[in-house]
Amino acid sequence: MRFFYEAHKIGALLKLALLPVLMVASLSLAACATDKDDVVVPDEPAEKIYNEGLTYLRKQDPDAAAKRFEDVDRVHPYSEWARKALLMSTYSYFEAGKYDEAIAAGKRYVALYPGSPDAAYAQYLVASSLFENIPDITRDQRRTTQALDALDEVIRKYPNTEYAATARKKVEVARDQIAAKEMMIGRYYLDQRNYTGAINRFKTVVTQYQTTRQVEEALYRLVEAYMALGIVNEAQTAAAVLGYNFPDSKWYKDAYKLVQSGGVEPKDNKDSWISKAFKMGQG
Repeated sequence: MRFFYEAHKIGALLKLALLPVLMVASLSLAACATDKDDVVVPDEPAEKIYNEGLTYLRKQDPDAAAKRFEDVDRVHPYSEWARKALLMSTYSYFEAGKYDEAIAAGKRYVALYPGSPDAAYAQYLVASSLFENIPDITRDQRRTTQALDALDEVIRKYPNTEYAATARKKVEVARDQIAAKEMMIGRYYLDQRNYTGAINRFKTVVTQYQTTRQVEEALYRLVEAYMALGIVNEAQTAAAVLGYNFPDSKWYKDAYKLVQSGGVEPKDNKDSWISKAFKMGQG
């Protein structure tokens, strides 16, 4: 969910009605003490530049809006308008899909104005920019990990905000993405008969990403790998834990058949790391 600008979110200091565009008809010349003439161009009012940025947003041109908001900071640094403009440039870059620029602007806002009521929103935009840039599971997942860290920071620092509630939902998606990557590598190892390598990947899913959609298949794949290695008691435990937690899962039906083919039934070995992992997850 993307949060568009609203008057109450920017302090109600600005009316959305646009100010007239000022036209500079001529340049004034002022003499310096050195007898050299310098051209003095009157500064554009911060409010005027800021309003022009809002106008571009209303016209659905966030890229142009970001540039005008940056002009506020350039022409009127350290002003209240500059603070507001930095937040709006973060939002504008996010809307334009320029996530690296949004991240840089948002981090700058949080660093400069950590006590601002809008710091939570700036941090959320940073996290959302990282989230929107998550790669598919065939690629390196460092961006996904960065997104998770940033989303966790929103939740930790601003737990009672609307941004934290949305961040929690995005966290689950990002965690599922990382778990899916682990599953992809684990399946590859399984195909290569590198059963120990496969087990390590599936173990990561079971122990660290137990609440994701990937955990059912991970338990089944553990049954496959352990049966292939002849470690039947661990295969039985994986099947039993899968059946107990996901009795209607298609993966459980396949796991049940697989252990039966070895002449045994699913059985929970309480000393198994699999059984202990799920007890910890439930507690």
